[in-house]
Amino acid sequence: MATQLPTASERFFNGILPENPVYRQLLAMCPTLAITSTVPQAVTMAGATAFVLICANVVTAMMRKVLQPHLRILVFTVTIAAFVTVADRLLAAFLPDMSTRLGPYIPLIIVNCVIIARCEVVGSRQGLGVAFWDAVGQSTGFLLALLSISIIREIFGFGTVFQGWVGTEGIRLLPQSFPKWNLMILPPGAFFTLGILLGTANWITRTVARRKAAADNKAQAA
Repeated sequence: MATQLPTASERFFNGILPENPVYRQLLAMCPTLAITSTVPQAVTMAGATAFVLICANVVTAMMRKVLQPHLRILVFTVTIAAFVTVADRLLAAFLPDMSTRLGPYIPLIIVNCVIIARCEVVGSRQGLGVAFWDAVGQSTGFLLALLSISIIREIFGFGTVFQGWVGTEGIRLLPQSFPKWNLMILPPGAFFTLGILLGTANWITRTVARRKAAADNKAQAA
């Protein structure tokens, strides 16, 4: 008997937390740790990744019936590379400063494990609608993960948030007298923040699961 694959709505909601690419699958660690020192950088990276992920997943779904098994990874990579080039050139044209700040991390989207995995797991196996909503869900989860890390790092590293979007210094949330944690805008700060948030996400997931199991047991006993 064939296994029932998730529907479009299930794919979408799973991508936000149950299958969050950062907190649950532990994928895309390179950009997660490297570019989350400020919110604008994190949002720009998440937007570029979402564009590539949605386009690649949709195109893969359209080609799924003619994909040759021994060529599928090559097809995924070429498709992703094409859309990464488009995203990179658009950023360079319309957001040159941000393009410079993100540097090589936009081209490195080509080897982003999240995108390759979704093309393999969903795009090559399910229809266009499911592939689209799966990509939207995974992109939303990725955005939320980068936002949660970058907000904490920017607040404690600079004392502000949205630096570069709301004026030059952004919105100040901590007083000038508050000592800035320079560690938070350095790589160790990224590891520290990710670890705390990852532990929190795991704690929430396990707590919800325990409460659900306890409620089910109580209902069965009754």
